[in-house]
Amino acid sequence: MNNKIKKIINKKNKSKIICLTAYSKNIAEEVDNFADITLVGDSLGSVLYNYNTTRKVTLSNMIEHSKSVKMGIKKSLMVVDMPFNTYNSKSDALKNARKIIKETRCDAVKLEGGKKIINQINYLIKNNIPVMGHLGVLPQSIKGKFKSTGKTNHEKRKLLNDSILLEKSGVFAIVLECIKTSTAQQMTEKLKIPTIGIGSSKYCDGQVLVTDDLIGLNNTKVRFVKKFVNIKKYIKLGLKKFRTEVKLKKYPSQKHSY
Repeated sequence: MNNKIKKIINKKNKSKIICLTAYSKNIAEEVDNFADITLVGDSLGSVLYNYNTTRKVTLSNMIEHSKSVKMGIKKSLMVVDMPFNTYNSKSDALKNARKIIKETRCDAVKLEGGKKIINQINYLIKNNIPVMGHLGVLPQSIKGKFKSTGKTNHEKRKLLNDSILLEKSGVFAIVLECIKTSTAQQMTEKLKIPTIGIGSSKYCDGQVLVTDDLIGLNNTKVRFVKKFVNIKKYIKLGLKKFRTEVKLKKYPSQKHSY
């Protein structure tokens, strides 16, 4: 287990874990200053490519963006999502995880699911691939309308059982997506490893958001997203100034010419 992963585990019950997404070097450089974990999420499918599902994201998409992100990271733990259809079997999971780690030099991979994919997770960890888990709403599995989970006794039991199964397998942390507050709290209290929440209450050990969402680059209406700054305002300001100066022949001046 590398030192960065040990540091994340040691934050359990001590200090909140900050996780942010990045899909390019420029954003990764900024995120790295504030995040404990930089996640190259398959959310890049909707954020960058306007896909209506993360299922369309390919392994090569993830690898190319991750290579760029790696160039901007100095201190945070870098985790890469394994895209849909890349871990259907143990052999596929290992082959693709090794490819991701070799080509991107990331620290760990993230897989969506519990009992259904536990054999793959066990196999990866047995072969020294660090894994982050993901329970609750699983974007790669969604068919139809997006719904939160952990509300019924059946959902609650399944989530608790899956989280214990993942912990026993050796995952170092679990993302909890859109899980009812009381259920997420119970899961966090039962586990010895950290939980990273997204739409799953303040009781998780850490929080993750898509960086493009929190800086206001996307007009998302998802309930768990809070816009912390409106970056579009500053983009418009810069573009407007550029247009004005070109029209008025102020730019380029001699200073900006050869």
